[in-house]
Amino acid sequence: MIRQQLARWETLLAVTLAAVIILGALASPFLLTPGNFSNLTVAVIEVSIMALPMSLVIIAGEIDLSVESMVGLSSSILGFLYAAGVPLWIAILVVLAVGALGGLLNGLLVTRAGLPSLVVTLGTLALYRGLALVVLGPQAISQFPSAFTTFGFGQIPGTPIPWPLVVFVILGIGLGLMLHRTWVGREIYAIGKSPRAAAFSGVRVARVKASLFVLSGVVASLSGVILTARFASARADAGTGMTLTVVTIVLLGGVNIFGGSGSIVGVVLAAATLAVLENALRLTGIPADYQSIVVGLLLIVSVGLPNAAHQVNQAVDRAHTGRPPPTGSIAPG
Repeated sequence: MIRQQLARWETLLAVTLAAVIILGALASPFLLTPGNFSNLTVAVIEVSIMALPMSLVIIAGEIDLSVESMVGLSSSILGFLYAAGVPLWIAILVVLAVGALGGLLNGLLVTRAGLPSLVVTLGTLALYRGLALVVLGPQAISQFPSAFTTFGFGQIPGTPIPWPLVVFVILGIGLGLMLHRTWVGREIYAIGKSPRAAAFSGVRVARVKASLFVLSGVVASLSGVILTARFASARADAGTGMTLTVVTIVLLGGVNIFGGSGSIVGVVLAAATLAVLENALRLTGIPADYQSIVVGLLLIVSVGLPNAAHQVNQAVDRAHTGRPPPTGSIAPG
C-alpha cells in the first residue's frame, strides 16, 4: 500500500509543491511572509476557480476552451449594467445567468448536435469575445462600490487570507465531495471511460455532459465578477489567455486529457504549485515572458509524463504476466 500511495500522482504533486516552496524560500526571503500570501494566491485565483469545473468536464471526456471569453463577456455585461444604473447585485445575477446560457449553448451543441467539444468551444471562444466587444467596446467601466472591490483584493479581517480564496475553497470542497462521494461523480467517471457503456448502464450521458458545461459557464462568469472586483474595472478583454493556464492546472493535477480519471485533490495541489512557482519567479525578478515558457513546459510535462508512466506500467504488467504487447506495438527487447 505504501508503494501504491507513493506512485499516486497526488503524492508526486505534494512532493513537488514542497520542493518548490523550499527552493522559492531559499531564492527569496519574502516568499513565506504573511504579506506575500495574498499576492501568491490572488494572482492565480480566477484560473484556479475555473480549473475546478473544467476538471469535471475533462474527466467526462470533453473540454471547454471558451472560459476565458466568458470571463470577458461577464465583465463587460457587469460593467454595462452597472453604468446603466442597474443595482450591482442584480447585475451579478444577470451575469451568472448569462454564464449558464453560454454553457448550455456549448452543452447542446456537443450533446444534441453531436459536434466535438474542441471545435464547439473554439467557436464560442471567438463568439463570446466578440459579444463582449459589442457590449462594452474598448472602454473600461470603473467606480464600483468599495465593498465590491474590497471583495476582489481584500482579506478576511485579521488574516492574510483573501476573500476570493474562500470561494475557491468552498467550490473545491463542494465539487470534490460531488465527484468522489456521490453517484453523480461515479457517472462522470463512467462517461469519461466509455460513454456507450455508461448509456447502457442507464446514465443520461447527454444530460450530465450538458450540466457540466453549464457549471463551467457559471463558474467562468463568477470568475469574471471576481476579476472585475480585483481590478476595480470592467473590460471586454478581461481573461485573455486564461484558458491555457486553466487547462495546465487541470492536466498537471493528474486529470487524464482523454477522460475517465482524475481528482479534485490533484487539481488543488496543481493550482498551489503553479501559484508558488509563478510567485517565486516574480520575486526573483524573472521576466513575465519566461513565466509563460514555464506554463507551457508544465502543460507538456503534465500530458507526457503520465502517459509515459502508463506505458511503463503496462510494460511491467506484461512482463509479470507474460502477456504479449498490444497489437501494433513492438515487444521489448
